[in-house]
Amino acid sequence: MTIVKDLAKMIDHSILQPTHTDEDLLTQCEVARKFDVASVCVKPYAVKTAVSKLTGSSVAVGCVIGFPHGNSSTKVKVFEAEQACIDGAKEIDMVINIGKTLGGDWDYVENEIKAVTDICHRNGAIIKVIFETDYVTKTEDKIRLCEICTRVGADFVKTSTGYGFVKQPNGDFNYKGATLADVKLMRKYSGPGVQVKCAGGVRTLDDLLKMRTAGATRSGATATEAILTEAMKRFGENIF
Repeated sequence: MTIVKDLAKMIDHSILQPTHTDEDLLTQCEVARKFDVASVCVKPYAVKTAVSKLTGSSVAVGCVIGFPHGNSSTKVKVFEAEQACIDGAKEIDMVINIGKTLGGDWDYVENEIKAVTDICHRNGAIIKVIFETDYVTKTEDKIRLCEICTRVGADFVKTSTGYGFVKQPNGDFNYKGATLADVKLMRKYSGPGVQVKCAGGVRTLDDLLKMRTAGATRSGATATEAILTEAMKRFGENIF
């Protein structure tokens, strides 16, 4: 595999903006097919359409669960994940219960991650557990989450949703998303069977390359076309 194709297979092309229409979904699925990325990551109602659009390609369909703030009950998250699998999703990105994590209710957090992990695996899907590092900021909490995900058999730990907006000193809301420090920490404290996905703020080829060096094997991206077009120029490869 060439370096550009390898980078393409790192990318989960995100189609998650609240304003995306069905037409936008189809357009972005075509971008994913064109560049032969690892997957698209779509909202639950869009799974069937994405599966239909990407039939015959090697692009998997992924789905977010409890998105973006993780507030659904465990039972609802399990139902939502199972329904996404029934609809054809092969990858599930679930947001943890952030409030329970910040409050230190680790039994609840572990039981929920395990319940969703188990239903995904029973349905032949992989699971990526989103920590939302803009909210979960303490190193010890992130380490604890890595240990939990390793223990319950999750496939990926993931930094962010890209929607973890925090009020800034000037009153605006913004987010950091994935950082190199968090990717390195998550790689260090997750077991060898757990991969790391970065998401939120990975907008350039250099961003993607730095995250790969730090230990990420997947990255969420909306700037897929720009990133891979730049990669083809820089590395002198045409993947079409």
